[in-house]
Amino acid sequence: MSDPVTDEQFLRRALDLARQGFGLAAPNPHVGAVIVDAQGNVAGTGFYIHDRIKHAEILALEEAGERARGGTLYINLEPHAHQGRTPPCTDAIIRAGIRRVVACMADPNPKVSGRGFEQLRAAGIQVEVGQLETQARHVNEAFARYIRHGVPLVTLKVAMSLDGKIAPQPSAATQRVPGIPPGGWITGKAARAHVQRQRHESDAIMVGIGTILADDPLLTDRSGQPRRRPLLRVILDSRLRLPLSSRLVQSLASEIGNKDDVLVFCSAGNEKKNELESRGVRVEQLPHAADGRPDILSVLRRLGELEITSVMIEGGATVNAAALASGVVDKLFLYYAPAILGESAIPFAGDSSFVQHSRRLKDIRWHRLGEDVAIEGYLRDPYSE
Repeated sequence: MSDPVTDEQFLRRALDLARQGFGLAAPNPHVGAVIVDAQGNVAGTGFYIHDRIKHAEILALEEAGERARGGTLYINLEPHAHQGRTPPCTDAIIRAGIRRVVACMADPNPKVSGRGFEQLRAAGIQVEVGQLETQARHVNEAFARYIRHGVPLVTLKVAMSLDGKIAPQPSAATQRVPGIPPGGWITGKAARAHVQRQRHESDAIMVGIGTILADDPLLTDRSGQPRRRPLLRVILDSRLRLPLSSRLVQSLASEIGNKDDVLVFCSAGNEKKNELESRGVRVEQLPHAADGRPDILSVLRRLGELEITSVMIEGGATVNAAALASGVVDKLFLYYAPAILGESAIPFAGDSSFVQHSRRLKDIRWHRLGEDVAIEGYLRDPYSE
């Protein structure tokens, strides 16, 4: 007889293992597995890393050995039943003599969803699905968006004051500090550390050229956590105004940057393209929108072709408004500092025309980060068709 409390305990451990794959598993899903033997003791664990190739359940089975026979497999995602980079995991589970499989959710890939559970049940294995599904969906939301639509999950991140402003109005008297908005950071250390964790969980970060010219940021993952691929730094720069002296370009010649991890999308090439490429910047020309800027949807489709499953927009007012108006934003992370910057300060979205219809965030989560708060919510379900 199954015990829901015990099942939840081991599923939470499987979810924690899956999260250890953040930054290491994409473009494949994050999966953690726990095998509990017939006596109720943990016999094996594993989590998926792309470069390690073996899936989480295979690693757990290898660690468990003969203790897996008659035991239970706890896993956050349906075991795969198709031939990919590795043979079907369902075959190994059946051979190992697993008696019961407890999973949080089915595979979000509509081409394979349900096949793994079907094969396990056909072999006489008891299969239970659905406990902690909400948490499991959160862990693999980027994979779901990517595998269903061929584009990355788009998160719009904004750090702002209580009156919705992202920076004081620049002035000639403002003392500029490279990498820091005019007037200093809006949010505190805890919020900024949280942003670095969000960057670590993302495959790419996207800004407009205005942010580069105003703040000269590096746009790197400073979480200190390992990642399989460098964070792709994407710049929307219609006229190729990216300065060769910018910290972004200069980083490609230092240990801070990585070859080919800066990708600039432009609307029309010019003589500067060769100069940027000679310094390691990738430059691609894409169709442009009515305003002459690179079409954001075309940008996302191209990133999907590059196996980018998630992108975080950390742009200024112009890019924020364009992203919202285009309807590409799936998720928002809004960081609020206990400050009021006033009417003359820069709003988080420079053009209110994107608010054509009233929209509400769904599945809200609140985060307290020192003196700041953050609202996490969705404009679209990443698992929708």
